[in-house]
Amino acid sequence: MRQSFLALALLLGVCLQGSAVAGALQPHSSHALRLSAASHSINFRHAKTSAPGRYRRADGAKLRSARALRRLHAHSRRAIASLKPEEPTTQAMIDPVPMARFRIPAALKGSHDSLVRQNVRAEADGLVRIEDDDALLALRTNKSLVALPVSPSLRVDDRLPANRRYCRPWTAQFLTDVARVHYGRFHRPLQVNSAVRTVAYQRTLGRVNGNAAAADGDIASPHLTGATIDIAKKGLSMQEIGWMRAFLLPLQTAGKLDVEEEFHQSCFHVTVYKSYAPAASAPLEVAGRRAAKSSALLAARVR
Repeated sequence: MRQSFLALALLLGVCLQGSAVAGALQPHSSHALRLSAASHSINFRHAKTSAPGRYRRADGAKLRSARALRRLHAHSRRAIASLKPEEPTTQAMIDPVPMARFRIPAALKGSHDSLVRQNVRAEADGLVRIEDDDALLALRTNKSLVALPVSPSLRVDDRLPANRRYCRPWTAQFLTDVARVHYGRFHRPLQVNSAVRTVAYQRTLGRVNGNAAAADGDIASPHLTGATIDIAKKGLSMQEIGWMRAFLLPLQTAGKLDVEEEFHQSCFHVTVYKSYAPAASAPLEVAGRRAAKSSALLAARVR
């Protein structure tokens, strides 16, 4: 009996002690849970592993490194870019040549001898001075004069009358060539300010313009033959003017044309000779003639 009483007392003491311990821990249990949750959150978002630059979730799984993620993003951008349609490729009008800085060529000034030579060469080419509008119409009808080759690379001054927008066929070929190559480099058109004239018109012009050439004689205006055109300088940059000089100079040296760079009227006065036509049958940048090739290449080097 005594032993049973001692065992009951011992059991009662153990229960009381367990309740006291549980009661002592109860006030702190919710706080402990909050700390545990916070610790879990911190471990998931910020806790670093022993390997630098890597992160760990609460379950211990490793995330990709920042460097690996950057590589993945770069690969995705390249994959997207490869799906975009390619831009159409274009070919330059002038074959690429080593670019270097060249001094802009000197102005191609005219002279009395040059004007005489233009008249002599016109006579040698069998050209006559066009007297009036009736003679002009007859030359247009038999195709001795052709329309100026207007295109996106060549335009005509709006003030030029319609019946004077004509020139010799070889002059038209020269205009096509120079305008095309110029447009291929500068992406802007050239402009023709003047072309064929009649003797009657030149006499009227001489009365109002003191700089106008004579209508007859050894130094008569070569515009009267239809082989001459004026290309406007107004609106061209110094690079374009330098390019034009570099393009025209070798052709003048080869005897294919004569150039007078005018400053009062601000234009390139160009008389083209019949001998230009064979050299112009192929594009200037690939022509076999030395003069044509040197013109394109020299002009291509001018900045």
